[in-house]
Amino acid sequence: MDETRLRQLLESVRAGATTTDDALAALKTLPFEDLGFAKLDHHRALRTGFPEVVYCPGKTTEHILAILAKLTPHARKTLASRATPEVADAVQRAFPQAQYHALARMLVVPGVGFEAETVATQTEGTEKPGKTGVVLVLSAGTADLPVAEEAVVTATEMGSPVERLYDVGVAGIHRLLEHQAQLQAANVLIVVAGMEGALASVVGGLVARPVIAVPTSVGYGASFQGLAALLTMLNSCATGVGVVNIDNGFGAGYLAHLINR
Repeated sequence: MDETRLRQLLESVRAGATTTDDALAALKTLPFEDLGFAKLDHHRALRTGFPEVVYCPGKTTEHILAILAKLTPHARKTLASRATPEVADAVQRAFPQAQYHALARMLVVPGVGFEAETVATQTEGTEKPGKTGVVLVLSAGTADLPVAEEAVVTATEMGSPVERLYDVGVAGIHRLLEHQAQLQAANVLIVVAGMEGALASVVGGLVARPVIAVPTSVGYGASFQGLAALLTMLNSCATGVGVVNIDNGFGAGYLAHLINR
């Protein structure tokens, strides 16, 4: 249930097209639906502008399918993050319209019963043309792409225009400096880097826009699965740099869209 659908329901009741009992039935799962193994937050799109996202690791395929079956009638789209190819295959068999972004490990499952609604309301968080800027996602290296693509898919599906600038790490800083016009034009920048994580500080020193730094677990032993990059980013002397958790491309993409809109 999002704001658009709630307004439609209330208008329908006011016009006499929907009975009070039918409206109560439509609202009975708010604010959540208890499946025993999960309590689904159907109220989230009303509160935050985007529905609950399914985090796949640790859940059985059967639980994921059951959760999606209950979420999809209430949301125009549902995201499922960190989905393995096996999970994606099962979901796409159950939901043929679901799209799997393999590199991002992200599933996008269209809502059930929303097909008749107008294109203008099909994406929660989507702003009118000209009302949002560009989110620019940068990666230090090719090994950082799964986390970078997770951020791309998240911000895109929430409604932000997204551009990519990949493999521009500090080991070849000229690759980054070649794109200064693109850096300056972005409204929000997501910088994804492993190893020592220095790219976020470099970008933060070049732009007058918010920079969301994402440390990745890419690197040799002393990188401590991303801890070295995390500490570098937290200790950045560049202003305007905020840091999310290690490998949290989803959190970065979500935050970037909230800032952008």
